[in-house]
Amino acid sequence: MTVRAVVVDDSTVIRNSLLDLLPGITSVGTFATVEDMLAAELPDHDLVILDLHLANSGQPDVRQGVAAVRSVAQAGHRVCLYTQEERPFVLASCLMAGARGMVSKASSLEAAEAAFRDVAAGELVAPARVLGLLDVLTRRRSRSFIGPRQREVLVGRARGLTYAQLSRKLFLSESTLRGYWRELTTQICAYLEETSPADIERALGLAPGDLVDLDGPREVVDGGVTERT
Repeated sequence: MTVRAVVVDDSTVIRNSLLDLLPGITSVGTFATVEDMLAAELPDHDLVILDLHLANSGQPDVRQGVAAVRSVAQAGHRVCLYTQEERPFVLASCLMAGARGMVSKASSLEAAEAAFRDVAAGELVAPARVLGLLDVLTRRRSRSFIGPRQREVLVGRARGLTYAQLSRKLFLSESTLRGYWRELTTQICAYLEETSPADIERALGLAPGDLVDLDGPREVVDGGVTERT
């Protein structure tokens, strides 16, 4: 099944050519800014592929980072980041803001397409280091937050294991494991939406401000957190 996607990226080359390289993903709209995308009348689509850093010399004041993720997600779009950002706490903050997937721009085209398709299908896709943070959060919140099988899948994915490797280790089919993962990600997404950054800082043993603050109108810009006016 072909996935219909909108691409938001300040790079002309990426937004106009990325999906031409992914045979299973069809472009239904491309934009340089979140503001332009939100103002447009979009055709039916399955996800928005969003770059995290959108400001440049030609568009210095556009919304980006966590603020951009939140705006797009709150408008009812399913968001998958396509980014060079690697800091786990920033990426975890994007999940809290509503992102349902994140793909590194260093990924192979095959891996990127597979991840986009998984996000479009409702799965949570995130790097192992971010899943490790989620594992810490769920363990510190409540032992009954997720079931034992779901935890085994989360722990395995947080350690970079594929579904095939987990299948051999747990003696369960890959389809069964994906089912556990869908249940788990639904619960985690709901948890992140209702949990404050302060609660997560305390759960992870962080100092105030170590996690990107989502309570105010701020955004991630060039390695820091900047107030939006």
